[in-house]
Amino acid sequence: MSANEVNYFGANPHVEGVFSSDRAQVKSINRDDCKIGGPYTHADVPRGAWVEIDLGAIAHNLRIIRKRIGMNRQLMAVVSADAYGHGAVRVAKVALENGADCLGVSTVEEAIELREADIEAPVLVLSQPPMRTIPQLLAFNVMPTVTTRDFALALGEEADLHGMVAKYHLAIDTGMNRIGVFYLDAVDFMESINFHRGLECAGVFTHFATADDVSDWEFQKQLSRFRDALRQLENARLKTGLVHCANSAAAMRFPESHFDMVRIGAAMYGITPAPSLRDRDDLRPAMSVKAQVAYVQEPQMGEGVSFGFSYRVAKPVQVAVLPLGYADGVRYQLSGRMKVLCHGNPCQQIGAICMDQMMIEIPLSYSTGAFAKGVEVGDEVVIVGRQGDLEISIDMMADELETPHHEMLCAFGQRLPRIYV
Repeated sequence: MSANEVNYFGANPHVEGVFSSDRAQVKSINRDDCKIGGPYTHADVPRGAWVEIDLGAIAHNLRIIRKRIGMNRQLMAVVSADAYGHGAVRVAKVALENGADCLGVSTVEEAIELREADIEAPVLVLSQPPMRTIPQLLAFNVMPTVTTRDFALALGEEADLHGMVAKYHLAIDTGMNRIGVFYLDAVDFMESINFHRGLECAGVFTHFATADDVSDWEFQKQLSRFRDALRQLENARLKTGLVHCANSAAAMRFPESHFDMVRIGAAMYGITPAPSLRDRDDLRPAMSVKAQVAYVQEPQMGEGVSFGFSYRVAKPVQVAVLPLGYADGVRYQLSGRMKVLCHGNPCQQIGAICMDQMMIEIPLSYSTGAFAKGVEVGDEVVIVGRQGDLEISIDMMADELETPHHEMLCAFGQRLPRIYV
């Protein structure tokens, strides 16, 4: 090694003052002090982009729904997909403190996460899980949905082997053709498993496919089929437990579908489940998505921005870079089609949205106003949420993409750190 080379795996005695051989003078950095992990505050969020969750809004929305459905029926808070990106454990605890009686999840893993957080309320997996999860269901006191005889009997056998009785909910297919026992076969199915002393039917339910549609013909057909199945089960003197079918849209539109319990997902998070319902109740969105400007430049006229140069500078502007992109839930298809809020004003997103970054246009032609001096690194930008008197909602993004708002919420919650307010 020559005198001018630096050994990066140790000190170079020939480069005095850069790599000191006196280790006692060097202050070590403790990795334990530098670990990244929540819960976060605005002061310690590890990147300049985050999701902000208003737990007070979730509590408010549940009180609104409780008022609508009354006190004489149960309310299930659906916390699937990490509570639609809001954080399952935190949301579940707030929900149970504000009117929810039980919780709904999509997977056994999601249910176990709640149990390991010391949540003892009833938890229902809203589809039949794999046979291999039966020991976990029993060990963590989680109710599965049942749709096949083989699974039901295996569940009962395992429960009986341990001196237990396994509670389950029966899914009835009334026309969505996704999961469930066909509604005309419900009695035969129940009679084929009802003998087992290790099983107890704690509920019967169905899923609506069109509760959010303006036309209610298909909805009413499904509801009629569900009632037929319930009537047949009652005539056969088969226990049904809690009867439930209403999701957020049905809970808000069709009181006749409330039965013993309603399942609330979208409405709990402040998302109106149908455009026709947006002025029906005072629901408050719980999720905001925010970022800080990471870099600012002023490209020359005619210069392109981002991949493909779909945007070229045609006037004096600043280009502000935000440290989030499609890996964080900002859909690539919104490139050049969305706005954000900065200094209380709408700003156009420009160029292709990248995996980890996106660019916005800050006009410099204003002699006065919010952008008289442009923007600076660290300025806060709202991608979803309110700033000043303006708001950009998940509904606006979902409508632009013609996609469900659930998808947008889940995507934002996958990688961005969460701050609870």
